[in-house]
Amino acid sequence: MDDVLAAAERFLRAEARLLEQRLFDTLFHGAPASGVVDALRGYRNDDGGFGHGLEPDKRCPASLPLDVEVALQTLVAARTTDSALLQGAADFLDGIAVDGAVSLAAPVIESYPRAEHLTDWTYVPGLNPTAGLAGLLHQLDFAHPWRDAATRYTWQALENGPLPDEVHALSEVLVFLAQVPDRERADKQATAVVEHLGTVAMFHLDPKAEGYGLTPLDIAPAADSRWRPLFTAAQLDGHLDHLLRAQQPDGGWEVSWQPPGTASRLAWRGMVTLQALRTLDSYGRLRR
Repeated sequence: MDDVLAAAERFLRAEARLLEQRLFDTLFHGAPASGVVDALRGYRNDDGGFGHGLEPDKRCPASLPLDVEVALQTLVAARTTDSALLQGAADFLDGIAVDGAVSLAAPVIESYPRAEHLTDWTYVPGLNPTAGLAGLLHQLDFAHPWRDAATRYTWQALENGPLPDEVHALSEVLVFLAQVPDRERADKQATAVVEHLGTVAMFHLDPKAEGYGLTPLDIAPAADSRWRPLFTAAQLDGHLDHLLRAQQPDGGWEVSWQPPGTASRLAWRGMVTLQALRTLDSYGRLRR
């Protein structure tokens, strides 16, 4: 086994949450995806949403769209689906939506430990996370009235208003545009979104850039990503080399922001370590 992979597995076994361990087993050892679904159920609430710090930057038990997004991303990663989980999650989103849009979080997070960047801006419905959530439901091929409403909202926002100047919102839009069935309409919008992406703060085309930000590997995290052709081979190779060098002595990868506590930091490290392995493997940088 590749030393990079072996060291990362030791880190995941020692420090990661059960969810990331089960997902690792599914992706790298062929374990059934049912184990991932079982682990996800522990974060589910009676309202159908997900909470309990599934997205680790807040330790809030209440259901939040931010946690629902992580749940959907996990199902996509495991290449599986669960109709009951998806129905409940979409019903939850439908119940809190305003004209089809949802917010990342809600004021309830203020009663619990949270990262400093999670303030009242996360209470406003918008493309982040609405576009990404709709895109994930399209990717999972799960039809629901809220998915349709969110799709309409996203198209209207893209076609009638200025593009957002925030890198995460643009990333969410690209998830939507990669998965929505109307390809002609999506490809037309993608051109403007991609051009705008290069102008916003916190998008790091240079792998040597310091501080927090998204990179080409966040936009095209797999070799078969629709958006891979946006970047040159040299650009992607530079970021892949940087990603390999960023592995820590304990086998995991670190985060570049301050989570709200030790447990949250370890949860994030498990998540980013597994994502690093998935990306490196997809681009042929791991030996198995």
